Amino acid sequence: MGVINVTPDSFSDGGKFLRTDKAVTQAVQLIKQGANIIDIGGESTRPGADVVSVDEEIKRVVPVIEALRKVNSSITISIDSSKPEVMSTAIKAGANFINDVNALQENGALSIAAKSNLPVCLMHKQGQPKTMQNKPEYRDVLTEVMDFFQQKVDNCLFAGIEAKNIILDPGIGFGKTLEHNLILLKNINKLKSLGYPILIGVSRKSMIGEILNAEVEDRLYGSLAIAQFAYTQGAKYLRVHDVKATNDVLKITQELLMP
Repeated sequence: MGVINVTPDSFSDGGKFLRTDKAVTQAVQLIKQGANIIDIGGESTRPGADVVSVDEEIKRVVPVIEALRKVNSSITISIDSSKPEVMSTAIKAGANFINDVNALQENGALSIAAKSNLPVCLMHKQGQPKTMQNKPEYRDVLTEVMDFFQQKVDNCLFAGIEAKNIILDPGIGFGKTLEHNLILLKNINKLKSLGYPILIGVSRKSMIGEILNAEVEDRLYGSLAIAQFAYTQGAKYLRVHDVKATNDVLKITQELLMP
């Protein structure tokens, strides 16, 4: 899953792809590099980020989705949003995957996801982006995340979302300390035991900066190490900024793991 943030303030590529033509050019490049999904978002969810209005978010993402769909009819386009109005408009524009950091908890989101019959990724987070990294606490992070997923999956199934369309993302860096993140990554197999594919998004995140004492632009190798580890633990989806490098690592890893 290649990331396209149509935002001025995302932590890694904020401001780079606000223009539709630049965003589409980047998306086409990521597809050439091996991306199976292009994840388009119009509201930053980095720690400390401000909320964006529905109208502004639609204005940012829909032209990119429409333009990308014109140049590539087959690529999976994911809408990275928690707002049901944005999801609905993006789907009409050509998006065919829902990536919701709020796990369809906004009023109306469950209904839209069910009616769309599209794959949907449910992410766990504690708190809201503006304050979520202010001393997050858990009694048992793995148990609490798994309990959260079970509840949200049950809600999805009750709303009519098919089990085959549900994907789970433990939300690395979303209201979690470095220790919490490491516990979740080391227990991908236990998250998989819930019976749904796991998506991991760690690309260039602050946990890598903490471990390596590295700024965002110097976190590629750390990102690749976690991507490879997550893959070997059974993660099915990897949300990344550096598609070619990640794809190269995974190709070599696949060859080495073949009997």
